[in-house]
Amino acid sequence: MKVLSAADVARAAPYRELVEALREGFRSDVTTPVRHHHETSPVTTLLLMPAWNKEWTGIKVVTFKSDNAAQGLPTIHGSYLLIDNKTGTPLVMMDGTELTRRRTAAASALAADYLARPDASVLTLVGAGSLALHFARAHAAVRPIKTIHVYNRTSSKADATATELRADGFAAHVSEAEEAVRQSDIVCGITSSIEPLIRGAWVKPGTHIDLAGAFKPTMRETDGDAVAKASVYVDTYEGAKAEAGDLLQAEAEGKFSFKSVKGDLAELCRGKVRGRQNGQEVTLFKSCGTALEDLAAAVMVYQRT
Repeated sequence: MKVLSAADVARAAPYRELVEALREGFRSDVTTPVRHHHETSPVTTLLLMPAWNKEWTGIKVVTFKSDNAAQGLPTIHGSYLLIDNKTGTPLVMMDGTELTRRRTAAASALAADYLARPDASVLTLVGAGSLALHFARAHAAVRPIKTIHVYNRTSSKADATATELRADGFAAHVSEAEEAVRQSDIVCGITSSIEPLIRGAWVKPGTHIDLAGAFKPTMRETDGDAVAKASVYVDTYEGAKAEAGDLLQAEAEGKFSFKSVKGDLAELCRGKVRGRQNGQEVTLFKSCGTALEDLAAAVMVYQRT
């Protein structure tokens, strides 16, 4: 059985190719049971995320240790096991953290391929954590991104992210949230905020809002006005109704209804719903993550190593 490091996963999963692997994944028949969530100790959460299709079975195992930070250790560890269904043979164990970061960014880029304007060239990153560079590079794989604004509450993280993006050839700037959003064609929320950082009053016509943070009902990155003015799409209906704090809180405020969701990512990829209708429309994609994305990404990585 192969064992692949984070560096191995990164080499085998360039963003453009990964976007296409996810597109095919969402067009195919994949079984994705509800995520298993277990509190194995007062400081430990175990997450199990299985998925399978006719050829492959995969499972991601993630541990969240709330006491690790105090010991100078990562809070989250993840691994992904891919199995050949013909024989039941485990084929590869790979770094699940790198796999998750890349497939999360690629899923948002895939949605943007249907929802962002074709000429979108200005991107804002609201958040400068571990996902920031992945999201910038993934969106640039599907849209002609030239200018990137970075907003983060910790300015040193924003500075570091902007420096790396400039090394990639982008015109990258550290900006305040309002200033950045008002200028942007695509706005990415990649934080764990519990209060709005992206306000509808700042969002210009034609903007695509990409929300991949705020992974609990109590979290949100947008206010209700941003959701209200947008055509809303989700990665999966089930995940959005259970975890999408941006949408759940906007609905509680009377500014949104899940009945108005235009479609999910599978419907977009299969051509069952239309994406962006015109250059003035505001679109919003809320991602909560699905094991289908992990399986599609893991198969691609295995086949390229």
